[in-house]
Amino acid sequence: MNAAPRVLAVIDDLLSAAAPGERGALWHLAEPGRELDANLVRLPPGAEVGEHQEDVLDVLLVVLEGAGRLTAGGQGLDLAPGAVLWLPRTSRRALAAGPDGLTYLTVHCRRPGLAIKPPSGAYEGGEGPCMLDRVCPECGKLSQDPAPVFCSRCGERFPER
Repeated sequence: MNAAPRVLAVIDDLLSAAAPGERGALWHLAEPGRELDANLVRLPPGAEVGEHQEDVLDVLLVVLEGAGRLTAGGQGLDLAPGAVLWLPRTSRRALAAGPDGLTYLTVHCRRPGLAIKPPSGAYEGGEGPCMLDRVCPECGKLSQDPAPVFCSRCGERFPER
């Protein structure tokens, strides 16, 4: 059976419906059976997504509103509406919103669901390590970083440890 294309959202409608101070993920792709993930993210003026590294997925980032700066490998790239960036996997990068904030869309392959499997020959008793301190309090994404400072999906700061 062939799946039918359809409009899931209109970005202008999503942005106009969001409260002026609303930040983080304004929308995300949530269709069952999808092979992509997409997020519409708004950072308020001066907000940052701290340096992080995505080890598994390439990310496409499209700037929609505002301005900012992406820093990667000691170099900075100025961001403005219409800029399309490829963020290759394993690249370390940080984002900073300008004085008018920064709104962008990210698209990447869907990350496979987490599966907890004991390594072969592992002790079968006890509990696995708790990773709740690596779950973003805003959007629920599990960070791959063992000591995250900012969420790579929505930019929310993790609580101090």
